[in-house]
Amino acid sequence: MALTEQMQGQGTWLFKYRGVLPLIIFVIGAGLFLKNEASPENWILKNDLQHYLFELSCLIISLIGFLIRVYTVGYSRPNTSGRNTKQQVADELNTTGIYSIVRNPLYVGNFFMWLGIAMLTGNFWFIIAFILFYFLYYERIIFTEEEFLKHKFGDAYLNWAQKTPIIVPRFSLFVKSEYSFNWKKVLRQEKNGFAALMIIFCLFDIAGELIKNQPNFNEALQSFGIFSVMTYLILKFIKYRTKLLHDPA
Repeated sequence: MALTEQMQGQGTWLFKYRGVLPLIIFVIGAGLFLKNEASPENWILKNDLQHYLFELSCLIISLIGFLIRVYTVGYSRPNTSGRNTKQQVADELNTTGIYSIVRNPLYVGNFFMWLGIAMLTGNFWFIIAFILFYFLYYERIIFTEEEFLKHKFGDAYLNWAQKTPIIVPRFSLFVKSEYSFNWKKVLRQEKNGFAALMIIFCLFDIAGELIKNQPNFNEALQSFGIFSVMTYLILKFIKYRTKLLHDPA
């Protein structure tokens, strides 16, 4: 089998399960986090304030990734930048807005969301391993997606791809989006990611305190976690029981 065919096959498989496989990394990271919490003498941060600021920094990094996703989805064309896993879908080619400075902004957002979680472990080698895994993992997915876009949009895609970086933004290329921001699309698609992110941080906080036998939970974080779950449930109800989040036909 040719290398390109092999990479495309791997990319197709990884694309289909891209929402599941990172959970393996999460489980490993959670184990390392609990190990650090159980052995505070090995933890580089020696007091509660340093620990709090470090966790806050991790959360901010993850929220930056989430906001990148929100911006991308909000300004993307209809039937693009979705969460589909069964097959590639793109009715149109996004080339303006954030897509004018980087070809894969959603994966940039995903990277920062997961990086914040990986950093929570406090394990330097795990963080490095995560970064390497992430880029090898998405390299295959990006290859498969770009093959699909190249065949569907031809020269329009090639001309855009030739000047637009794959993963590291080039801000000097920015072209204002030709679409208005679509809050309905954001609320439909990104409610899951926000709730999952806040739940993960809350679970890490709860587990860390319990394993130290010091139930001094971060009340602000737990409040945001509850808010995210309530928001998710409300939006889920609105999505399936009303037409408030439907786009005009």
